[in-house]
Amino acid sequence: MQKTLRILGTRGVPAGHGGFETFAERLSLHLVSRGWQVVVYCQEDGCGPTLEDDWNGVLRARIPVRQNGPKGTIIFDARAILHAAGHQDLVLTLGYNTAVFCTLLRLKGVTNIINMDGIEWSRMKWGPMARAWLWLNDWAGSWLGNHLVADHPRIKDHLASRVPEEKITMIPYGGDEVLSADAGLLVAYDFEPSKFSVIIARPEPENSFLEMVRAFSSKVRGHKLVVLGNFTPERNAFHRQVMNAASAEVVFPGAIYAAPVVQALRFFSRFYLHGHRVGGTNPSLVEALGAGCAVIAHDNHFNRWVAGPEAAYFKDEAECAALFDRLLADDAAVQRMKAASRARFYERFTWEQVLSEYEELLTRWYPKS
Repeated sequence: MQKTLRILGTRGVPAGHGGFETFAERLSLHLVSRGWQVVVYCQEDGCGPTLEDDWNGVLRARIPVRQNGPKGTIIFDARAILHAAGHQDLVLTLGYNTAVFCTLLRLKGVTNIINMDGIEWSRMKWGPMARAWLWLNDWAGSWLGNHLVADHPRIKDHLASRVPEEKITMIPYGGDEVLSADAGLLVAYDFEPSKFSVIIARPEPENSFLEMVRAFSSKVRGHKLVVLGNFTPERNAFHRQVMNAASAEVVFPGAIYAAPVVQALRFFSRFYLHGHRVGGTNPSLVEALGAGCAVIAHDNHFNRWVAGPEAAYFKDEAECAALFDRLLADDAAVQRMKAASRARFYERFTWEQVLSEYEELLTRWYPKS
């Protein structure tokens, strides 16, 4: 009998909105190639009934939603769970942001594995109401899921403070190996290989943007710092603060979504800077390892486990500036860091490893007929 998996919690496939969408695309195509039927719930603009179509062998359940933003996401998740509850297939839910709705899956006897993502409620960007909602759903997901996936050992530790450890499996996020890129794509931005370093992240305070930009800008470097992201200084005080702190050597090209360009920026950078302070296994950091980037990262247990001991770490602005002072002129250190990134990537973060571990887990939890 053909096994069927229903994937909830993302905006759908093909991927276009971040880490979970990329994972859903990779996993669904992998499982289809292995004989599974996979249904991915996809959020679309509009109104009307749920429609189904085929995308590269993956069945897409397309749910139109009129509302935008978080409200639209909540409505989409509720409709997707209601639809999935009408079947007795295995469900994989990516993220816990609306986990309270998974009560319906429990009541219907539907087996639901939840990837619990990072500790979202702890992020500084959320106000009291949003934080309370996320905290509630973190607890709800922990108890309502039949089994949990943690993408980082520290996330597993967090979940084990709530549920028995045997209820949790640790599987990290995966990434692509990048052995080459098109340097010609950098010409339009006036970037030269190895003559720039790059930050790729959402421009939020908890991602250490201000500390990294100030550290780099503390003196003339003879080097460029490329800061990707959707900066709106006219209406965001933090964005304005970061841009005002930047020296003439810091470049803000905006948000770049073209994958070949982002790939070239990683591959040809001298350093990839990763300032994230919270979360589990960050997809962008994994992708940097896969591209063989020399990593400079904020010093915390999330980043240290992912990037490994050969990356360079900073606790604050002063330590970050000292790393620039020392490493921008040390070619041998950069080459060691690049080699260590690739080794760490091959050790734990290839898609082959990650998807095989997911298939094994899903097979183990597949409902017995």
